[in-house]
Amino acid sequence: MNRFNYRGDELMCESVPLQSIAEAVDTPAYVYSCTGIRENYRRIDRALESYPHLICYALKANSNPEILRDLAALGSGADVVSGGELNLALAAGFPAKKIVYAGVGKTDAEIRLAIENNILALNVESTQELEVVAEIARKMGCTAPIALRINPDIDIEGHPYLTTGKSANKFGIEIQQAKACYQWAAKQSSLKIVGVHCHVGSMIRKSEPFSKSAETLVHFVADLKSMGIEMEHIDLGGGFGVDYQTVLADQGSPWMLEPEAVIKEVLPVIQATGCELLFEPGRSIVGPNGILLTRVLFAKETKGKRFVVVDAAMNDLIRPSLYGAHHEVVPVRRRAGEQQLVDVVGPICESGDFLAKDRNLIEPQRGDLLAVMTAGAYGYTLASNYNSRSRGVEVGVEGEGWRIIRARENWIQPSV
Repeated sequence: MNRFNYRGDELMCESVPLQSIAEAVDTPAYVYSCTGIRENYRRIDRALESYPHLICYALKANSNPEILRDLAALGSGADVVSGGELNLALAAGFPAKKIVYAGVGKTDAEIRLAIENNILALNVESTQELEVVAEIARKMGCTAPIALRINPDIDIEGHPYLTTGKSANKFGIEIQQAKACYQWAAKQSSLKIVGVHCHVGSMIRKSEPFSKSAETLVHFVADLKSMGIEMEHIDLGGGFGVDYQTVLADQGSPWMLEPEAVIKEVLPVIQATGCELLFEPGRSIVGPNGILLTRVLFAKETKGKRFVVVDAAMNDLIRPSLYGAHHEVVPVRRRAGEQQLVDVVGPICESGDFLAKDRNLIEPQRGDLLAVMTAGAYGYTLASNYNSRSRGVEVGVEGEGWRIIRARENWIQPSV
């Protein structure tokens, strides 16, 4: 669920008016519902409570240290894809034995960091990476825990940038090649085989890709067992889709794919192996529970085309420019008036700098506040300093209170 709704004509995060936050910290500002984030984590955890499992939150979605500490305290594990994310996870209190590390391009230094900290698993993505991990661990006098990331050639039927499990994608190892890799790894004293990993994409809208992945991995695990190779866990990755048009709490669930439905399908398949089950959700936990607050600077019209220029830009939320992604844009204070078709654009010197195109909004006035919804995932983590712009402040809300959980960068304005 999310925790954004109107009280009268005032948009709230939990019980806090967003107007009051903007007045205190200025804009652009990312605002998160801490209660909603915890609720979403617990919902996935409850759906799996009857079976040995580990939820490894994907830091790539949102790596704010306060949010990470909150999730670690709930018992979450962590899915990391860089040495930086690994250090953030450890600093936030995620136990090393609850951390999995994926990514096609791990450096030698990052591999050493993972081995030194004795994480749960390095999810290896190529034959050459496997050989490098074995050699680094041998030189360190250590045993590296490994799982191979299988590429099962499964199509999630989503945006091509969000698909990671097809044979044309850069991720993972083809199944027949992976069998040979596991056989080789089993002979290496510097490697310990702990599991098998698969992640077919993001924004998955139906359970079929998960069930297909589960069936593929279970057959694969059975084949390896017949060769004398045992697995401790099966990691099905993440990718639960969220509905970017269901943005208010009273509109229903923002999840396009309910976790209970997925787990109901995959659990009976996985149970036959006796392996622990890992999931790596990110967007579904934080996405609906964050917004980007922005203020209207100007309105302009060019040959019948209306633009609303705001102080947030593609450096604050790049998804619309990068993917053509849809984010709902709503007023922080509703008022009566005639709707107009507008593009909501930022100040960056690029024609691709927009947050929304062809949206019906009651004509925004200079100084009005708008909320770009479902921005809790891949907002700040994809933010940049393009055009030498400061990254915005991050605010956490809980009940009737709020606090700054990351200060605004102090470039041209005072830090808050």
